[in-house]
Amino acid sequence: MPRSTNVSLLRRAFVRKAATLATAAGLMAGGLAAPGMARAEEGRLRIAQQFGIVYLLLNVAQDQKLIEKHGKAAGVDIQVEFLQLSGGSAVNDALLSGSIDIAGAGVGPLFTLWDRTRGRQNVKGVASLGNFPYYLVSNNPAVKTIADFTDKDRIAVPAVGVSVQSRVLQYASARLWGDKEFNRLDKLQVAVPHPDAAAAIIKGGTEITGHFGNPPFQEQELAGNPNARIVLNSYDVLGGPASATVLYATEKFRKESPKTYQAFLAGLNEAAQFVAANPGKAADVYLKVTGAKTDRALLLKIIQNPEVQFKVQPENTLGLGQFLQRVGAIRNRPEALKDYFFDDALTARGS
Repeated sequence: MPRSTNVSLLRRAFVRKAATLATAAGLMAGGLAAPGMARAEEGRLRIAQQFGIVYLLLNVAQDQKLIEKHGKAAGVDIQVEFLQLSGGSAVNDALLSGSIDIAGAGVGPLFTLWDRTRGRQNVKGVASLGNFPYYLVSNNPAVKTIADFTDKDRIAVPAVGVSVQSRVLQYASARLWGDKEFNRLDKLQVAVPHPDAAAAIIKGGTEITGHFGNPPFQEQELAGNPNARIVLNSYDVLGGPASATVLYATEKFRKESPKTYQAFLAGLNEAAQFVAANPGKAADVYLKVTGAKTDRALLLKIIQNPEVQFKVQPENTLGLGQFLQRVGAIRNRPEALKDYFFDDALTARGS
């Protein structure tokens, strides 16, 4: 494998990580205090999102100013800022530092932060961004199951040991080798943003031979490299359609900015209804807001995939949380959705 290719890939990942840290540092330097030091402001909303069409509801809410619309109906002018980060660790750090109000990341990072902040900031889920199958894709012809990965392989994930992709891989490993071996493949994982990881899988010739990604990157890999194949489907691990990517916040923000919080939830729900009714327009919004060069036909195929559901109510998340507690990844065992999600009418009947 060409060393220059690997160095270039790792350099791009480093630059992205540095930009993430610089963004958080810059926000804090701008006068944002740590949780508990400043009162949340009604009418100000900072939302962290990552890469992929799994964040389409946020893209639609941004484009159509749905949060602002529902804020005005409640008598508050809301200034909304969308921030681009990469990896659950960076998102969690930003939320705890007070740099953002709403975090967008996998359900794995949510469980990590819910567990760490119980009795303090009390971070809980706000809403789901929908159900999406996440694929672990490999371009190594010798890899047909996760048991085939060797020390020569590297699996790209957003954040090692924290991201929902990493957690689902641990869940699958525990089923194959037993709970004591749940983190057996952690040593093969590297933290790389989805766009860079997809480029590595499509091009080949780097140390990255696997990528546990999300739409549309996983579909681009399958279409762009004839050697690429699905090694693992998150739905198979989680027992069916599941909300892999969610939004969460601190109890402080929810209590001190109730109108802003409810306007956000209402705007997100309206976005979900829009996507379901207008898949073509939703694809156009994604391309417009993100500036992505993704093929529109591919986006539309993903949006209309019967296995994909855009909705704010979480589904099939509890099992992963209980697994994480069982293997010691988190201390507290969730027994019901209300333990780790705020009790709101739009999400209360989730699972």
